[in-house]
Amino acid sequence: IVRPGALKSLLDFMDAHPEAGIAGSRLEDPDGTPQESAFRFHNILTELDFGWRTGFISKLLANWAAAPPISQEICQTDWVAGASMIVRREVFEKIGLMDEAYFMYCEEMDFCLQANKAGWSCWYVPESRVVHLVGQSSGVTDTKAARKRMPQYWFDSRRRYFIKNYGFLYAALTDLCWASGFAAWRVRRVVQGKLDSDPPNYLKDFILNSVFFKGGSIEESKNF
Repeated sequence: IVRPGALKSLLDFMDAHPEAGIAGSRLEDPDGTPQESAFRFHNILTELDFGWRTGFISKLLANWAAAPPISQEICQTDWVAGASMIVRREVFEKIGLMDEAYFMYCEEMDFCLQANKAGWSCWYVPESRVVHLVGQSSGVTDTKAARKRMPQYWFDSRRRYFIKNYGFLYAALTDLCWASGFAAWRVRRVVQGKLDSDPPNYLKDFILNSVFFKGGSIEESKNF
């Protein structure tokens, strides 16, 4: 649902900032609650934070968190959510379209990374507001839906992103950081009596889809 003036805000920003290659909207719930829409590129430290889930680790890695605090001002960022983004034509001419080997997830992060490598900046423009109905395409991020296993394409996309952009060794290190941290979190969750809100078989599925089992190939994501 596009709020009034959302597209104009993006166009005005791009006209005023010729160095900007990509700009993204503020995504929000129907009631206006802002959603995380601007992010840092995923790396070993973000994966460590994703896995461990402890306040101490998160505070220590705050400057490298995948999702920094939601800004109320226009700001430069690594990448923006593909639900509402505007891309300068010259960016497409330079780097091409999004990698179609991603079925879903990581494709806009990968695209913004290629644009960044080509010298184009990416910006978050909160004046452009768009209602994002979370999880409608996959249900993965829908917090109100019943828990279900992470789809195959989520693992494929994640693995493809790291191998394609950083190489096999780096991808292996990110898998190790995430899996070791998440295993520790599972033990901690049981000891502390916390509710299990993770997808079923999450750790097992992650390990079986890691580079340690799948190797260094980056095949096209499967829609299942």
